Amino acid sequence: MTKSLNDWFTKGIPSKDYVENMTQHKENLLHIYNSYTLPSDDEFFSSLKARKLRVIVLTEDWCGDAMMNTPVLLHLAEKTDMEVRMLPRDENLELMDQYLTNGKSRSIPIFIFIDEDGNEVAKWGPRAEEVQQFVDEMRKDLPEKEAEDYKEKFDAMIKTMYQEFLSNKTFWKYVYESMKTTLAK
Repeated sequence: MTKSLNDWFTKGIPSKDYVENMTQHKENLLHIYNSYTLPSDDEFFSSLKARKLRVIVLTEDWCGDAMMNTPVLLHLAEKTDMEVRMLPRDENLELMDQYLTNGKSRSIPIFIFIDEDGNEVAKWGPRAEEVQQFVDEMRKDLPEKEAEDYKEKFDAMIKTMYQEFLSNKTFWKYVYESMKTTLAK
């Protein structure tokens, strides 16, 4: 029997517990969380709060996108009383495989917004469009995976991306705007 989104939500780890037990990007996630401030958007916040949504987050603590996007979600959730539950992607492939990016990639994070009855209201992730453009631009210079210097170049690219994710406040704004657009539909 397939689980309902309510079942997945119940299975999820409360966000505070998840963050507390992170082993890889905890400091980076907390840096972004402590550095980010939501814009003034009271009308949107009020309308979102009235919808009484909850959020299931498919994530892993090694993921740079999750490190950047989750703090923005947590601020929005706090402001609008949305309860957030985290599910490690690799332990929850049955759900993950229902939310593949481009029908094939297990890209994370994925934020599944559900109403009080457990119906999906919106899905967001894994990236804001502008951040995806940045990532695509970084990737275009990578050699083929079979190339001798692929791993070295890939690791350097990841390091550069993580630095941008950690410090580029414009990216954080893009994440918020993208989530807002998704939730306003």
